[in-house]
Amino acid sequence: MNPRSVLRSLPVLLAGVLAAAGARASEAAHVRAGQAWIRVLPGDLPAGGYVVLSNDGDQPATLRGATSPRYGSVMLHRSSGEGGMSRMAMVDSLVVPAHGKVELAPGGYHLMLMHAVAPVKPGERVPLSLRFADGSTLAVDFAARPANATGADEAMPMEHGGHDR
Repeated sequence: MNPRSVLRSLPVLLAGVLAAAGARASEAAHVRAGQAWIRVLPGDLPAGGYVVLSNDGDQPATLRGATSPRYGSVMLHRSSGEGGMSRMAMVDSLVVPAHGKVELAPGGYHLMLMHAVAPVKPGERVPLSLRFADGSTLAVDFAARPANATGADEAMPMEHGGHDR
């Protein structure tokens, strides 16, 4: 193949690579976040993160984790009550069904934010990046609420901040 042939085929090759990259980012592209808030506890106690995720896509989106520049670690957890005992366990993923929604709320699925880099005060916004199984991400600002906050009705409504690959 001569150099001119290679140069002529380069745009087609680049278009294919970009199309493939776009296909991988499809999960987060169809997910919207609302009512995002965290419950800030005193000292170095972990904070709980809560959000409603809506998927307007034709395929399910699988949440695999999250990161935040304000916390050293963010994990996906589920609280449950069995025999009068409350239990909390880390989970690997959470599926947001196609054309459906999932609520991360107190007493159920939630994000556990551990090891704050600096104290987080009620009223602040805490950025998180939600990571999906296909590698795509969704940036969401969470409203920091006091320890006695009980639900999203007390949180300021938040929308997603955009998504990346």
